[in-house]
Amino acid sequence: MQNSHKALWDNCLHLIRQNVTEQQYKTWFEPIVFESFSEDSSTLLLQVPSAYFCEYLEQNYIKLMFWALTNSFKANVCLNYRIVTDKAHKLVQDIEADKPADIDVPVVSNRANQSPTVLDAAPHDLNPQLDVHKTFQTFIEGDSNKLPRTVGLNIAEHPGKTTFNPFFIFGPSGCGKTHLINAIGVRCKEMYPQKRVLYVSARLFQVQFTDASRRNTVNDFIHFYQTIDVLIIDDVQEWATAERTVATFFHIFDHLFRLGKQIILASDRPPVDLDWLKDRMLTRFSCGLIAEMEKPNVQLCIDILHAKCRRDGLKIPADVIQFIAETANGSVRDLEGVVNSLMAYSIVYNSGVDMRLAERVIKRAVKVDNHPLTVDDILEKVCGHYNVSQQHVFSKSRKRDYVLVRQVSMYLAQKYTKMPASRIGQLIGGRDHSTVLHSCSAVEERLKVDKAFQAELSSIENSFKLKK
Repeated sequence: MQNSHKALWDNCLHLIRQNVTEQQYKTWFEPIVFESFSEDSSTLLLQVPSAYFCEYLEQNYIKLMFWALTNSFKANVCLNYRIVTDKAHKLVQDIEADKPADIDVPVVSNRANQSPTVLDAAPHDLNPQLDVHKTFQTFIEGDSNKLPRTVGLNIAEHPGKTTFNPFFIFGPSGCGKTHLINAIGVRCKEMYPQKRVLYVSARLFQVQFTDASRRNTVNDFIHFYQTIDVLIIDDVQEWATAERTVATFFHIFDHLFRLGKQIILASDRPPVDLDWLKDRMLTRFSCGLIAEMEKPNVQLCIDILHAKCRRDGLKIPADVIQFIAETANGSVRDLEGVVNSLMAYSIVYNSGVDMRLAERVIKRAVKVDNHPLTVDDILEKVCGHYNVSQQHVFSKSRKRDYVLVRQVSMYLAQKYTKMPASRIGQLIGGRDHSTVLHSCSAVEERLKVDKAFQAELSSIENSFKLKK
């Protein structure tokens, strides 16, 4: 019976091929592998090479795909994607496709002259998930980060061989923690290509564990992580309410630690301030190095801005750079956001970058007080940006526009409030915590590859700061 379902999928491919260019077909449809079809649930399961591949199909071809499925299967078919996250250990992730409201006519953007910026042509044994642009070459050293950078470079060149294991970095948002731990991973992978290096956010780790628990594959999940040579986990403070995730991580941590594998963790606070951290883990962390990264001082901010100008070919007067460095609250993210906004304003209004423009941008891009954001604030801004009502966001509809607003709102609520995922889900349409975690993971993955989406999110975040 599965053979006949495979034939129906082949017919879908034939219909799709008639509606796209040959290059589009070879890039986005030939790599898809038919997995199975469940008659009980009318669900088609397709294996795709990567999370980015899945996101791209959803953004550009979902209407065409469902049109082809309906015409071929002659039924209302559900579609699930399967991503092989580790081929050797058969670790997979299944994602439900968003069914479009209208599938009568296929509408596909003509992208024949464009090529994807990121594409995994086939499942790799292990994708390190590193940002290759965050390297030691682009990490500017200063008094606030000299020790962590020096230690990080030592670890990258001698992973698991130094006394700095585990390496725990903490510091406020925007001080460069994520850049540094990525740089460690990138350098290590350059020097030791055979080593299994993996960068993962605490939120994604929790999503993977939740999925493994639901599929009863926790043992496979644990075994996969126990094979890593250099494990880098970012934002571990987000495990505050994830007791089972923490317990599982400790099991993995203990195994890697005993084998001498390198463990690198980053947080916005020191280990002693992590309420969920058990005494036994605190003892383990104390065996290595706990290093603080402070917000960059004015001189380091100036150095960072000059480096960005050289790297991006920008021309910003020295007095404007000085003004930005003194005003941007010592946050690398704020620095880059201000510079990006300056260049955008300069291009749109065909004007030079001067102090007047800088003052105008600073008012909109830099937070001037500490009034905390609420979920209502976030919903108001996100819904306003996408012109979608909160009623639609709270509904059960899976229409693409509503799902996007829902996911972005959950992601920003996780980022800007201290609420647990379960509470955020309750406030945004009564969803559960796993929906919030999946939404945050989806937004993070898209941010890695979609520059237009990055700009949209920056615009929304800047509106938070303008409101204040």
